[in-house]
Amino acid sequence: MNNIFDTHAHYTSHQFDADRAAVLSALPQGGVAGVLECATHSGDAAGVLALAHEYPFVHAALGIHPESLIEEDAATVTVYHGNWRAELAAMRPLFADPAVKAVGEIGLDHHWPVPKQEQYDLFEAQLQLAKELDLPVSVHDREAHAEMYELLRRYKPRGVLHCYSGSPDDAAWLVDQGMLLGFGGAVTYKGAKRAAKVLAAIPHTSAVLETDCPYMAPEPVRGHRNDSRNIAHVADSIGTIWGMDAQAVLDITAANARKCFNL
Repeated sequence: MNNIFDTHAHYTSHQFDADRAAVLSALPQGGVAGVLECATHSGDAAGVLALAHEYPFVHAALGIHPESLIEEDAATVTVYHGNWRAELAAMRPLFADPAVKAVGEIGLDHHWPVPKQEQYDLFEAQLQLAKELDLPVSVHDREAHAEMYELLRRYKPRGVLHCYSGSPDDAAWLVDQGMLLGFGGAVTYKGAKRAAKVLAAIPHTSAVLETDCPYMAPEPVRGHRNDSRNIAHVADSIGTIWGMDAQAVLDITAANARKCFNL
């Protein structure tokens, strides 16, 4: 299979430190045509841009993840001591780089003890930045649907709600508003009934595929480090839902991704 487009990856993760170049160099032969590499704070940004400059199929997304407000090794904490406003201001010139195709990874996370108002303000500021720069967003939403949907309704960004975990009803208005929904390894798990219902309900033009690598590996490689080649398993599962072969799923979702990120 080919024409794999991974709309959410983290190859700057330390889990790739030992063999990053080898993995990335092997992706095209494994059918990978595109990757959106997402930063999670300013400390990631240089690495993300370096990958996008070195590998023609890699594109950059820059942003501050909500968890970076509390992660001890994130630049948000180590350099800016929680002052995300200063960090975002320092990152601002980087968005002029032509390799930057989105603002991300940004969003809300109520699974971890991240101060709620602070992450809400951070997310809102980055939605405003995306609107100002006319860039799509790559959005993280974990156990924060109410506040997330409030802001998405208000700002109406274009982009991807990554690792979509909401209901089919919410999916309907989100895609009507212009958001794409990201699906990855979790679609292949036995308990993925809600995702299957969402995929069956939305237009094929509203779905994109992702890994969130090195995390969220699909069956049959669950429990191992993930990479973009494993999206072939995700496409196979979605093909069963959509009544088409996996290659057709890859072609449709790759076209959706290219349109979203203006590639």
